[in-house]
Amino acid sequence: MTEHEDHSHDRLKQHFAQRVIHQARQVLEVWQRLQRNEWNDSGMHELRDAALLLQRYAERFEQDEHSQLAQSIGNCLQAVAENRGRLNSELISELNLLMQRLSRTGLRHGDRFEQTVLPPLRKPVYLALQHLERAERLAQQLEFFGMTAQPLDTANAFRAAMLERHPAAILMEVDFSGPGCGLQLAEAVQQGLEEKIPLLFFSHDDTDTPTRLAAVRAGGQEFFTGTLDASSLLERIEVLTHVAQYEPYKVLIVDDSRAQATHTERVLNSAGIVTRMLIEPIQAMAELAEFQPDLIILDMYMPDCNGTELAKVIRHNDRYVSVPIIYLSAEDDLDKQLDAMSEGGDDFLTKPIKPRHLIATVRNRAARARNLKARMVRDSLTGLYNHTHTLQLLDDAHYRAQRDGQPLSFAMLDIDFFKKVNDNYGHPMGDRVIKSLALFLKQRLRKSDHIGRYGGEEFAVVLPNTNAEAAYQVLDEIRRRFAEIHYPAQPQDLSCTFSGGIAQLHGDMDSKTLSKHADEALYAAKHGGRNRVELFRSE
Repeated sequence: MTEHEDHSHDRLKQHFAQRVIHQARQVLEVWQRLQRNEWNDSGMHELRDAALLLQRYAERFEQDEHSQLAQSIGNCLQAVAENRGRLNSELISELNLLMQRLSRTGLRHGDRFEQTVLPPLRKPVYLALQHLERAERLAQQLEFFGMTAQPLDTANAFRAAMLERHPAAILMEVDFSGPGCGLQLAEAVQQGLEEKIPLLFFSHDDTDTPTRLAAVRAGGQEFFTGTLDASSLLERIEVLTHVAQYEPYKVLIVDDSRAQATHTERVLNSAGIVTRMLIEPIQAMAELAEFQPDLIILDMYMPDCNGTELAKVIRHNDRYVSVPIIYLSAEDDLDKQLDAMSEGGDDFLTKPIKPRHLIATVRNRAARARNLKARMVRDSLTGLYNHTHTLQLLDDAHYRAQRDGQPLSFAMLDIDFFKKVNDNYGHPMGDRVIKSLALFLKQRLRKSDHIGRYGGEEFAVVLPNTNAEAAYQVLDEIRRRFAEIHYPAQPQDLSCTFSGGIAQLHGDMDSKTLSKHADEALYAAKHGGRNRVELFRSE
C-alpha cells in the first residue's frame, strides 16, 4: 500500500469512527426521549432504525462491540413488535442494560483501546454569566471533571453560539446582560425547539418568588443561588442530560386476581415501567426487600389479607414508610376510599381505569417519591448516600452476595490530615475537598457500586460482585489521580491525599464484621504512612 493509499485508508477509518460514535449517540438520544414521554409506535420505529444504522456502520468499521449491541437492541425491539408493541419487565430491563453498556463503549483503533463516553454530554455546556472571569473559572473546574464548558459574556455572543450549535445544557444568570434579561433571553432561544435544552438558572443573591416563577415559565429545571459550585452543577447537568443514568420506575403489584394483576402489569410495561406481580399478599415484605420498588399498587379486597392491613404492615417498617401506596379497586364508595387512604395509602384509583390515567398517576407518584427519597438518604454536601443508608445498602448487597455466591468487597476511605486543611485554609476549602473526592468516586466507580459519606472526611464504598484485589486496583488508581488535583489557595496551592482499607466477604461473615475488617484495614493504611490503600489481612 502506497503512502497516499495509507493516508486515504486512515481518513476513511476516521470517517467511519465518527459515524459509529455519532450514530451510537443518536440511539441513546432516541432512547432518552422514549423514557421522558410515553412509549409509542413512531418512537419505537425511530429507535429500531437508529439501531439498524448503528449496526451497519459498526460492521463497516469492524467495531464488534457496537455491532453486537446494536443487533441485541434490534432483537429486543423485534420481540416488542411480535408482542404487539408491548414491553414486559424482562424486555425493559434488557433494553436498559444494553443502553447502559452502549453508553460506556469505546472505539478500537488498531491495538489501542480508546475509551469514549457516548452520551450527548460531549456537546459543550454554555455558561452565560455576568462576570466572564467567574464563568471562565467555572469552565476550568468543569473541564477537570471531563465536561466541556463555553463561557459567553454578551447576549449577542450567546445568540451566535446557539445559532452555531445547540449545547448539552445552558447555565444562565437571571440578570445576564441586564436586570431580568437572562430570563427573557433563555425563553426566547428555547421557543420553537422541538427538543428543549436543559436550562439552569443562577442568581448571585437570593431571589423572590416572582423571579423563580418567571424562571419556571422560561423552562428552568434548576435554580442556583449564592456561590456556584462545579460539583453540584456537574451533578445536576448529568442528571438532566446523561442517558446512562436512566433507571426505569419499579412497581410492585399485589392483587389476588392473576387476570387483573396481569392487565395492570401489561399497561405499565407498555409505558416502559418495570413491574413485579404478587398474587400472595403474605409474601409482600420479602418481595419488597428483594425488588425495592418505587411504588406499590394494592388491591383493596383480598381473601387472606386485605389491602389496608397490608399497607399498615408495610408502613411499620421504616425503610418503606415513604414508598407510595396506590389502592386499585372496584370500590366506588367514597367514604370507604377515604378510610383506606387514612390507613397508609397515597392514592385511590377505581377500576376500570383508563391506561393513560394509570400510567400518569404511577409516573408522577414514583418520580416524586424518588426525589424525596434522594433527599432523605443522601448527604446534603456531597449528594452521596448518608451513613445509615450506606449500611442498609451494605446489608442488601451482603444478602444478595450470599444468596448468589458472588464476591463482595467493602472499602472505607479517609482524607489524610483533613484537620490541617480546615485549620490552615478554612472550612469552605475543606468542604470543597470533600465534594471533589465525592465527585471523583462517582465518576470513576461503576453504577452498581454504592458510595456513601460515612461521616466528616470519611467515605465508604460497597462493591458488589468484586473481589478485594479488583477493588484494590480501582481504588488505588483513584487514590493516585486524586492526589494530582490542585486547589488554588494562598499562600500556595493545596493538594490532598486519602487512605483506604478494603475487606472482602468470606463464608458466613455478617455485614458488621465486614465493615469492621475494612475499618481495621484503613487503620493499617493510616499507620503505614497514609496515602495508600490496604487490604484486610487476618492474623
